[in-house]
Amino acid sequence: MIRIQLVQTPDEILQIKALQEKNLRQNITTEEASSQGFLTASYTIEYLQEMNKAFPSVIAKDGEKVVGYAMITTHAMREGHDLINDLFNNIDRCRYRGQLLKETAYVVVGQLCVSKEYRGMNLVTRMYDHFAEAVRVNYSYIVTDVDCDNHRSLKAHAKAGFEVIDSLVYGGKKWNIVIKPTI
Repeated sequence: MIRIQLVQTPDEILQIKALQEKNLRQNITTEEASSQGFLTASYTIEYLQEMNKAFPSVIAKDGEKVVGYAMITTHAMREGHDLINDLFNNIDRCRYRGQLLKETAYVVVGQLCVSKEYRGMNLVTRMYDHFAEAVRVNYSYIVTDVDCDNHRSLKAHAKAGFEVIDSLVYGGKKWNIVIKPTI
């Protein structure tokens, strides 16, 4: 049985890093990236540890094995990684329901990944539901960006209740900024 929870141990952070490395775009074939999706950003163990000190990430576990994660990235972490800082800057300029997001309480999904063997099992929605429950006291919205070439991820985010509110260009690639209210 797969359970959804917040990160609790240093080993879980190491497993997140291993799953991340396995699914980075540069570590998979073009065909796999097209059909299965991919990750763009690589984070150091130190950054992952700091991120999880600020707010533990949501993970899916099968026994003791981490098979998925959704990184909860607070404003405190924005200066620690160029991509994350740029993402926060771009989100700050967006409007949702007539309000500038910079003036709201939002948290960012620093990255989402599900192990290939566990895809199609509704883990993205389950992790995002847990994510919303964990942050709803302090944050009104969950926001992230999705590479427009990552069709599987765009579909998974839509299924989990995210909607596209804007786009940005980063590194010559177009990204959709997506949002989901926590309530």
